[in-house]
Amino acid sequence: MNDEQTPERYPERATIRDVAAQAGVSIGTASKALNGNGRLKQETRDKVVAAADALGFRPNAMAQSLHRAKSMTVGILSTDSFGRFTFPIVEALEERLAEHGIAIFMCNATDDPAREKQHLDQLLGKRIDGLLVTARRMDMRPPIAVPGKSMPVIYVFSQAEDPDALCLIPDDYGGAVLGVQHLVDIGRQRIAHIAGPTRFEAVTLRQQGYLDTLSKAGLKPVASHTLNGQWSELWGRDAVATLFDGKAEKPDALFCDNDQIARGATDALRELGLSVPNDVAVVGFDNWDVMALAARPPLTSVDMNLRELGRVAGDRLIAMIAGERLKGVERLNCSLVVRQSSDPSQN
Repeated sequence: MNDEQTPERYPERATIRDVAAQAGVSIGTASKALNGNGRLKQETRDKVVAAADALGFRPNAMAQSLHRAKSMTVGILSTDSFGRFTFPIVEALEERLAEHGIAIFMCNATDDPAREKQHLDQLLGKRIDGLLVTARRMDMRPPIAVPGKSMPVIYVFSQAEDPDALCLIPDDYGGAVLGVQHLVDIGRQRIAHIAGPTRFEAVTLRQQGYLDTLSKAGLKPVASHTLNGQWSELWGRDAVATLFDGKAEKPDALFCDNDQIARGATDALRELGLSVPNDVAVVGFDNWDVMALAARPPLTSVDMNLRELGRVAGDRLIAMIAGERLKGVERLNCSLVVRQSSDPSQN
């Protein structure tokens, strides 16, 4: 091929989204029309079929298998009454499932086993094709008792005491490595860890990520620079009071296990007359906008990428409904959002 020639381009394969746009209908309506489901006007079905023919749309094998499911609905069973972690996951999950014409039913059990069983019975009564279980914390829980174990169940931001379960959770260890390495990269030498309660697996994993990153950087951890407490702004303030109580070796950076702790810490540092980040850089965890953006200064924070978690959950659930057998614990990558609490050049 000489410089004047251009490679032959092949058109991308049309998707159900393309068909819906061409026909001027929703993705769900297009899916129902092409698969003979739902109550649609014949005129709508004809319009969708004509659009599919014009675009050369052909459903793939997974889609054909998927549409042999019973109800084209799935259930979501949550114990996150605040929705802080669940809502971004569910929003992305719903968008992904809608592309396949699948609707969701969501129930909140609020850590009440009796209420959870009642919701599960109701969802099973609707003949759902799959179930997603989520929570406000990622520690182990008893598995959901599904009759016959034939229905796909995925635990998202949650883990089940079942080796055959599929669990999707953020990589807490990797997230801590990102946050602490950032502090190392900006030249901080005395990095303290203000951690959450020791009973949580996430705290243990973040602690290990913190220690391993210090070790790799050649920095020796100081025992008094690791403090465990509650998931609260008050704990962040109290921890700073302990760390800066007159001891000779004061931290020049804080890695905090959540944004609430980090926000309390930045407030306490300011009250002590210390500049964030010039005197002490601060990194939080969760990238919860309500906390991270309202802090003074706005917080650098580890993002658990909850929307990506929801999209991956949607993909896995679709595959399992179509017949794939999946199990194990998948830890999805976190990312770091840098703001003024560690980099004054950020706007």
